[in-house]
Amino acid sequence: MPQPRVQIRSRRRAPLHLLPLGGCGEIGMNLTLYEHRDRWIAVDCGMMIRQDLPGSPLQVPDLTPLETLGIAPEALVITHGHEDHIGAAAWLWPQWGCPIHATPLAAGLLRSKFAERGLRTDAIHVIEPGEAIEIGHFALRYLPLTHSIPESCALLIQAGERRILHTGDWKLDPAPLLGAPIDADIYRAIAPVDLVVGDSTCAPEPGHSRSESEVANALEEAIAALSGRVVVSCFASNLDRVLAIGRAAERCGRRVSLMGRSMERMVRIAQGLGYLEDFPALVPVHDLGYLPPDEVLVIATGSQGEPRAALSRLAAGRHPHFELMEGDSVIFSARAIPGNERLIERLKHALRLTGVRLLDDTHQPALHASGHPYQDELRTFYDWIAPCNLLPVHGEARHQQAHQALASEMSIEAPLTPRNGDLIRLDDQGLHLQRHYRLTPRIIDQDKIAPVAGSGGESTARHDQLFLAISVAASGWGWTRIGRLMLDDSHASPLDETELADRIDECLDDIQADSLAELREALYPDMMAWLADHLHRVPEVHLQIFAVETQAAVGK
Repeated sequence: MPQPRVQIRSRRRAPLHLLPLGGCGEIGMNLTLYEHRDRWIAVDCGMMIRQDLPGSPLQVPDLTPLETLGIAPEALVITHGHEDHIGAAAWLWPQWGCPIHATPLAAGLLRSKFAERGLRTDAIHVIEPGEAIEIGHFALRYLPLTHSIPESCALLIQAGERRILHTGDWKLDPAPLLGAPIDADIYRAIAPVDLVVGDSTCAPEPGHSRSESEVANALEEAIAALSGRVVVSCFASNLDRVLAIGRAAERCGRRVSLMGRSMERMVRIAQGLGYLEDFPALVPVHDLGYLPPDEVLVIATGSQGEPRAALSRLAAGRHPHFELMEGDSVIFSARAIPGNERLIERLKHALRLTGVRLLDDTHQPALHASGHPYQDELRTFYDWIAPCNLLPVHGEARHQQAHQALASEMSIEAPLTPRNGDLIRLDDQGLHLQRHYRLTPRIIDQDKIAPVAGSGGESTARHDQLFLAISVAASGWGWTRIGRLMLDDSHASPLDETELADRIDECLDDIQADSLAELREALYPDMMAWLADHLHRVPEVHLQIFAVETQAAVGK
């Protein structure tokens, strides 16, 4: 008698959900939530600087979708200690009160921030690179990689039978100054992964990023050729760069001083954790006058033209203990953040008036290196981990799209260009957009989190709302709009996007503004007048202006 056929059905794996609330369509303010079987974790909690608002306030992620959905993350997991990954934690964590897991340097920076706000620090738990933890239905392992700050880690997230690699920020630096190069065998061993949530910042760039060791050599050569006092400006959080400058100064017979609170705090915390052991002994700024000019080197904040930073005070002659003069030199060892170009040019003009010599990566590219992977690095890394799917994050739309195109070349599924507020599902059929939640921009105003005021100040139920984001690039004659308008509206009146874009372009042709804040202030009234003329009911408008790089700057 024939045996009955037995049909074996494959067991369905429980889906995974992702909800990015920052870092998608923009660079900065990274925050992504993961859900598996009704348990949630948050990865990173960063801020960004709103260059288009007066005073350049900090913007932090909007947590409204979490309140709407009743989500309370069981832990906050930090990939590394840069501000765009930890800068909002002291503001948002009190709403959660959950454990925070971070590597020693990031934990030290977080404790400093929490102490400044009077928050308890016992929720901050240190985890070493390479270690694993279990949180709810998730198992996570910190996998070390190279970036411009020590202890940067990717997160291997095991959710049931699914494996996700959340890369954080990274690059393939064969010779970092702090820490070891990436161990390829560690990443080959985890292949294949179901999904990589990956850094898109330099995805449009061909080739391979420059090593920090190359920058160190270039800095030493540049400093050795200079006479008089030398000031080098870089980001305080780029500890590889700070160490390179200190070593170069010592080899060139110069004593080192630090200028800027963030620089002093970063070096102090790093040294307390055993980093920068061979950094030269520091000379207080007020003692530099006792040294011959050829023996002085200052590492200063302010490479982005920030009016209150150390370098701007030096350019204006407002520092109480140090005055630049003819024969001195200033080195910019940082790339201009889009939107800061005019502020930086204004700063450089002020520095030239003092008679100093300027050096930057415009004419000497080796004075700076990106901390993010170029295309060849992405290809190498993805060959190691063999991802089935990619979700491109940490970048503007053009960075995400370039990342998608590279994935397509490698036969990696990348169907989505995620936006902040997208609820994304990963199941056996791949990645799907399940729903989008509108987010309201939130800034730190008078030591509190507050929505960015629209046309009518605080939002009311009587007002419809229009969220409008415009990407611009600085040009020799002003500002140029790049790409399409980004619109998100709830009003019933029809809006002709093409006509609005044309009107914005006309305004940009006439506006003279040195900063995004000045540009927004000049553009906003004209745009509101246009909306009043073309809509039956004028909505409350939330305008955000982003700066993007021009093609001339790409690849520097």
